Amino acid sequence: MSVRYLLLLTIVLTLLGGCSALGPTHDVKGPVPLNKAVAEVPENQLLDVWIELFDPGELPEDEDEAMGLSMDIRDAEARYIPEQLRTTMESTGHWGAVRVVPQETTGAELLVQGSIIASDGEQLALQIKALDASGREWFDRAYEQELIEGVYKARGLIRNPPSQDVFQSLYNTIANDLAEFRHTLTTTDVETIRQVAELRFAADLSPEAFADDLQLDANGRYTVVHLPAADDPMYQRVLAIRDRDFLLIDTLNGHFDNFCREMDTPYNEWRKARSEEAAALRKVERDAMQRKLIGVAAILGAIALEATNNGNYSSSVLRDSLVLGGAYAIKTGFDKDSETDIHRDAIIELDESFSTEARPLVVEVEGETHELTGSAEAQYAQWRALLKRIYVSETGFSDS
Repeated sequence: MSVRYLLLLTIVLTLLGGCSALGPTHDVKGPVPLNKAVAEVPENQLLDVWIELFDPGELPEDEDEAMGLSMDIRDAEARYIPEQLRTTMESTGHWGAVRVVPQETTGAELLVQGSIIASDGEQLALQIKALDASGREWFDRAYEQELIEGVYKARGLIRNPPSQDVFQSLYNTIANDLAEFRHTLTTTDVETIRQVAELRFAADLSPEAFADDLQLDANGRYTVVHLPAADDPMYQRVLAIRDRDFLLIDTLNGHFDNFCREMDTPYNEWRKARSEEAAALRKVERDAMQRKLIGVAAILGAIALEATNNGNYSSSVLRDSLVLGGAYAIKTGFDKDSETDIHRDAIIELDESFSTEARPLVVEVEGETHELTGSAEAQYAQWRALLKRIYVSETGFSDS
């Protein structure tokens, strides 16, 4: 076999190297109905739920997997997804007030934390952790749903498409799991959770007055050591301030809700367009690979002829024809790769457009304007500091 054909074979194998496909796991499949309460839950058995703004996670390091995704979109999703879960849980009747809160907010009866593992319009994967005020962990698990190809197109053909999110089954699954665990708790469990939540808020507000009312063990579980009398004036002030805190959180939730309403249209259009671009990209890559494989087969045939022709003229002509045809097929395969770049650029352009349209809201609180991104958490921290100053001014107790 001549050196030039060995060299050509090496080049072919190198060009085909690195072609791989990953198949994500499907945890949530098919329509998942939402488990709603069949009877009204007594008020003293309702747990308030706080859903923290999610951790946006990280984008895939591989450029092809990232497919034009951006942290601007992830940051927006870290506010959008908790609001979708809040709306879902609120509609079940299993809970008291369901609120979205900044991260590291103290005083929740049930706290739901989440991080985005993957989100690209076709797949949504979340890590969800739930724990109550007593420190009991309900669960810490991953949820993943992958849409079937063409779901956005199918929705567009319906006269009145469903208003629910395309990943509603994933949100329903999370809400159902939370409700299922809630039903394993006794009446006493719920009462204790509510008491601990109040005392943790009180201890955060005034450690000097209330820190000794709770005991924290090595496993991170809280137990009530002493419960203040219901008519204790100092404790009544704490509960009144806690109500003010709820009002501020409700105000923030109004802004989160408005943000999500404004985000709905551009976000869903982005997901739809990105899904279509990704499908087109996969088709182009499949076509390119087929062309390359045909070219490789032709060149391998030429190499086989080279090894056996013994100088035969007709075999040499056939061999050279196979080489030329194979090289052309490989070339057209890489021309298809250029089309791939076009689709990828279109996705990046869509991302940039979306990032501009989904710019965080600017809100006015106490005469000052704040941006509901990182500054929302800072704003809430300042609010908590203000509550402590109010408490000190009313009671004379130091907050440390």
